[in-house]
Amino acid sequence: MRANSIAIIGAGFSGTLLSLHLLRRCPTDTQIYLLERSQQFGRGQAYSTGNPNHLLNVPAARMSAFHDHPRDFIDWLHRQPPHVLAGCVPTDNRFVPRRLFGKYLRHLLNEELKRPGDRYELVRGDVVEIERAGERLNLRLRRGRTVTVDLAVLAIGNFPPEPPPVSDPSFYDGPLYRPDPWAPNAVTDLDPDASVLLIGTGLTMIDTVISLLDRHHRGPIHALSRHGLLPHRHAAATATPPSSHFDSYPASLAALARYLHRETARAVTAGADWRPVIDALRPFTCDVWQTMSAEDRARFIRHLRPWWEIHRHRVASVIADRINAARDEGQLRVSVGRIERFEPIGQAVDVVYRKRSSNDRATIRAMRVINCSGPCCDYARIPHPLVRNLLARGFVRPDPLRLGLDVSGTCALIDGNGAVSRRLFAVGPVTKGAFWEMTAVPDIRRQCEFLAAHLAAHVKPVPAAARLTVALQGQRATERPTGDNT
Repeated sequence: MRANSIAIIGAGFSGTLLSLHLLRRCPTDTQIYLLERSQQFGRGQAYSTGNPNHLLNVPAARMSAFHDHPRDFIDWLHRQPPHVLAGCVPTDNRFVPRRLFGKYLRHLLNEELKRPGDRYELVRGDVVEIERAGERLNLRLRRGRTVTVDLAVLAIGNFPPEPPPVSDPSFYDGPLYRPDPWAPNAVTDLDPDASVLLIGTGLTMIDTVISLLDRHHRGPIHALSRHGLLPHRHAAATATPPSSHFDSYPASLAALARYLHRETARAVTAGADWRPVIDALRPFTCDVWQTMSAEDRARFIRHLRPWWEIHRHRVASVIADRINAARDEGQLRVSVGRIERFEPIGQAVDVVYRKRSSNDRATIRAMRVINCSGPCCDYARIPHPLVRNLLARGFVRPDPLRLGLDVSGTCALIDGNGAVSRRLFAVGPVTKGAFWEMTAVPDIRRQCEFLAAHLAAHVKPVPAAARLTVALQGQRATERPTGDNT
């Protein structure tokens, strides 16, 4: 018998970080399970890349896993031997390779596993079903094992992009299409002179272009999206914008857009930089989002989201320089429009798209199409067995904007009838509909710290008398008889 037990489903960044904070906050007799279907505990998709040119989008000094130890990551970097850093010189404002942050997370996880006791268990397996078992939850894994817990947290991260809707989707089953830009075969076995089409122009497209360039790809790289917007670069140095005349952020979308436009223009006019104006909103983004009306949130998603993304989620200058150089040389070609159909022609495909500025059609011929349009967020369309099971049982429902699953302000999942769960919670990108900014490490860290404290308040330690009884029972079960047994 144990005190309350908590399972985190998913051992990427969100799940691993939540487990570390739970270990810090929960009583020592609370059992923590961290379940992961892949081979990688602690890194997740984002930080398992081995490419040293896939860099963090946040400076190293802001990447600590712990708010009360803000220099934990940068101090860990300084302790690493040269072969681990592989030429990276860690400084506070450096955008270091993402693989180093993955190693940092693995280090934190391994340090916890070295501690005495068995309160922290890593379980490798794919959770495909959750069912109620009286006052507890049964988590059923694909190969038959069941983990029974009191509380469970979904930390299932991001799912591969959805393919664009076209009249004949059979192309998506063919050899020229790659549905997951992070899959090992996304850029392998490709003629260096082949024409490649990347669907999307956001951060994932940037990473894929860098991967192609690092493999010495010489052929044309096309990037196509509805708006053709690319992420801006980070400023070389942090600047301070002129002080604002306002003490609060507007709650309506129109007023907020006017405010940001006015303040960024004022900063540029004063010879400062617009980026700190956007960054100053960061600690309040969740509050502003939750204060907005449902109609304003929907309008933001429909009309302003692409512009927010490129200003808010920027890339390191060294990466921006490589992207700009590829564009200047004519290798990277950005087009604006919506894909209508695919017309396979031998070992290539003609991608027909409608231009945004008119009803004219244009064609891109490619020997490979890679979907870099960003993760699928509409959980009603995600085929993963666990998601399908939870929806079918009515344990969860998609949020109104189809950005993830519906959750309360304390990350409790909301079921199909609108009731707030006492036992099922969620963390990370799956909660984007409620909190919006759940992409960058500082945002997810803040959420993990909050949720860990919230769950710890629900955990009641086993009374000392009960712990003694369990210990004595365990001792009797392992004691060997002594004396004459004849």
